[in-house]
Amino acid sequence: MAAVAQAPPPDAQNAAPAVAAAAADPNAKKDAPAPAPAAGEKKLSGAELKARAKAEKAARRATKVVAQQASAAAAEAKGGKSKQKQDGPHVVGGKGKPAASGGAAPVAPAKKVKGPTVPECFSHLAMAKRVTLSQADRDVHPAVLLLGQQMSAFVVRESTRRLEATLLALKKVIESYTTPAGSTLSRHITSHVLNPQIEYLTESRPMCFSMGNAIRWLKLRISEIDMDISDEDAKKRLCEGIDAFVREKITMADGVIVESAAEEIQDGDVVVTYASNPLVKRALLRAHRYGKKYRVVVVDDVHDRSGTDMAKALRAAGLDVTYCPDIAGSLTMMRHSTKTIVAAEAVFSNGAVYARAGTCDLAQAAADANSEMIVLCESINFTERMATDSLTYNEIDPELGTDAGFRLLFDTTTPAHVSTILSEHGGIRPHMVPGILKRMEFL
Repeated sequence: MAAVAQAPPPDAQNAAPAVAAAAADPNAKKDAPAPAPAAGEKKLSGAELKARAKAEKAARRATKVVAQQASAAAAEAKGGKSKQKQDGPHVVGGKGKPAASGGAAPVAPAKKVKGPTVPECFSHLAMAKRVTLSQADRDVHPAVLLLGQQMSAFVVRESTRRLEATLLALKKVIESYTTPAGSTLSRHITSHVLNPQIEYLTESRPMCFSMGNAIRWLKLRISEIDMDISDEDAKKRLCEGIDAFVREKITMADGVIVESAAEEIQDGDVVVTYASNPLVKRALLRAHRYGKKYRVVVVDDVHDRSGTDMAKALRAAGLDVTYCPDIAGSLTMMRHSTKTIVAAEAVFSNGAVYARAGTCDLAQAAADANSEMIVLCESINFTERMATDSLTYNEIDPELGTDAGFRLLFDTTTPAHVSTILSEHGGIRPHMVPGILKRMEFL
């Protein structure tokens, strides 16, 4: 019996017309049916049709690559740049509007914000940054979105004010929360609701120590909620707990500290303070209302000049105020000072004080002048961490930085230069800080 000759597989020349047709019609469907065999051509099997389709697809892909390379070469020859793929919607004219589907609208290149150059050895230091609303997680609450923008722009600056604003924003998150079916509030809200809010705030600006303490306290309260109570009762208890926390740890604590600081001031004192802080301002005004006669020297921070507002407010209240534009110019005044009162962002467990950059220099000048160094700080800002320098924990100023260097927002004053730390627990020496930490229930 004579053998039946098989039709040879299509070669490159037979595949060329198909490739050209595919290139001419880019909208052709990939799964289009195979064309009917020509007269006298044997019908191919399924495996052979699959092999031919695979070969045609590879040929089309190679043709497309060659065309892209030729287009890029032509663009470079004209001095232009090849078009690159971008993530997210295209922006037209920098207005934030999506481009038309046809792709004819020009794409405005995104402007890269140039920040300070940070050497590798300081890469562990964090820095505040503007997180656009489009980059935030879709689960972030609007109140938290607004707070993140305010913190990254340093509208909300002091640690205690940031803490209070964070707790109030999280309270709104809890009030609007609804437990999904099949879940319980205590097991769902922390990981699926609170964590996205906290991550967004941390991306906007590094979390201060008081925020970390309060968030740890809040998560502990959530884990202690009985699963048998209703969601409304659980949310009510959490919101009441947040209000009580703000009232006790911030409002009442500030009142006690202001009263204690005012009592420390005596007639004839020369009190030196640094820049502007609402807690220090309240203490100085309180002592003045008590009828005490003393002088105030306001040493300003050369980078934000907030001390000018402090000096104007104190002078308007009738105090005898001397304004110094920088620390270098205040050395003469420091020789006559009796007390130096500043506020701290945090206090480490070894008694070191974490405060606005420049506080350490002021403390050293106070020590040389035998001036008592008094630090005002709520216990919520105490941390169990330790620091002996200003580089272990710090933030980089996102605005005051150049290619030649960068500026740190805070510095660390060693316990040897601190006389008294005033908190709502009274005046303590730096070595007594661990005892306060043991009394704090959220640690």
